[in-house]
Amino acid sequence: MSVLDILKECAINVYDNTKDVIGTLEGKKKFGVGAGGDVSTRIDLIAERSVFDILKKNAFDPNVVGEECGLVEGKDAGIIVMDGVDGTTNANCGLPFYCCSLAYSPDMNLTSVTDSVVFNLVSGDIFYASKSKGSFMNGKRLSTIKDPSLAIDEMVIGLNISGLSREHFNSISNLVSSINHVRHLGANALELCYFARGSIDAYIDVRDKIRSIDMAACYLIAKEAGGLIFDTTGRELNCGLSVDSRMSFIAVANIEMYNWIKNLISE
Repeated sequence: MSVLDILKECAINVYDNTKDVIGTLEGKKKFGVGAGGDVSTRIDLIAERSVFDILKKNAFDPNVVGEECGLVEGKDAGIIVMDGVDGTTNANCGLPFYCCSLAYSPDMNLTSVTDSVVFNLVSGDIFYASKSKGSFMNGKRLSTIKDPSLAIDEMVIGLNISGLSREHFNSISNLVSSINHVRHLGANALELCYFARGSIDAYIDVRDKIRSIDMAACYLIAKEAGGLIFDTTGRELNCGLSVDSRMSFIAVANIEMYNWIKNLISE
């Protein structure tokens, strides 16, 4: 079985084991703070255990880094980056937008990720990609390709503003006032997959808060769909895949869109 197939099986197991618990009082029960710094709930722990169960079933034992478990060392090469439930707050509040995010990399760099899966835990849609093989949703190839002449008033821009500092808010104020359609849905991995699908024209997070755990899987899916993903200095986005790694990024369908956005974001 390929790495990608194992990741898919892991994600399906997360769905099967959490679907009847999400939204219940039992699912919301808190169990302290996870390695990523957020409060761990019952559904987070069920999701992580569901991944480990499938890895064990397939005798696949790489290192695993997860939001709740931190770094778990294995005997096989490479590392799996796991966010069992990205968008836990949405799940616990009854907002239908959350997912399971899984990626595999041979080393500790974001740009080295070779296989990824993001599973929409509400709809059952599965996004996936392998390096140099394209990205897909339910078997249909994805593409971010947009007409460079797309009118500004037609753009849909994803913008993560949760816990945004006043300094960062001021830096994006010109951008926010220049566009008519801003979206923030509460699960970065799934939002970037909708960018890969072409539903969102750009996705921006300048808070210096997003974790590599949230980005590892959707990064490859967006890149394989033709997306361009930069850090705020204009370099191709890269970071380490540790549990405490943080970043900002701008994901766009073409360089013209990046230049337009960057000109509106003040340093």
